[in-house]
Amino acid sequence: MWSDNFLKILRELGIEEIYVEREEGREELLRELYNSFKDCKACPLHKNRTQVVFGDGNPYSEVVFVGEAPGEEEDKQGKPFVGRAGKLLNEALKEAGFKREEVFITNVCKCRPPGNRKPNRVEILTCIKYLNKELEVIKPKFICCLGSTAVEGVLGRSYSITKVRGKVLKRKEQRVFITYHPSYVLRNPREYETFLTDLKTLKRML
Repeated sequence: MWSDNFLKILRELGIEEIYVEREEGREELLRELYNSFKDCKACPLHKNRTQVVFGDGNPYSEVVFVGEAPGEEEDKQGKPFVGRAGKLLNEALKEAGFKREEVFITNVCKCRPPGNRKPNRVEILTCIKYLNKELEVIKPKFICCLGSTAVEGVLGRSYSITKVRGKVLKRKEQRVFITYHPSYVLRNPREYETFLTDLKTLKRML
């Protein structure tokens, strides 16, 4: 909510505690949302899933990270980004100055596609309403799209990641920041520094 410099100034002035009045009930709203579609069978992805994988993290976060869809580990554990790509994301977030527990992380599609393939257009369009409702509840200042599927879901059209990576686009009242998906970085380790630079840029903008 506040920059580190601002908090440092407050401490130097002898202010140790800050009381914040904030909108309550986002946790409950998300709980109600998730309960309403935990048995969703709107598209064929439900046939192979173990469970629907909901978003996870701080519902009062100023940034929501959006990925593609759950993988094998996410399908087992019921949380987004807990596999190899998730570990890389955690490492990069920490290095960029974020704390995972202070941000919110979710996916465009909530069920694992067979073989971890990319969700198709029908699956994206079927599931995007749930992501939109998550974003309505959380009201982030920034949406960080991790990869092309996230961009397609959030912005409603396809973009070349190499052309829009590191840029900020608009979505209604929100700003959309675009970078690589961590799984792409796993396949292309040389891009880690670029990915990290993007996250640091996002942190500065917040």
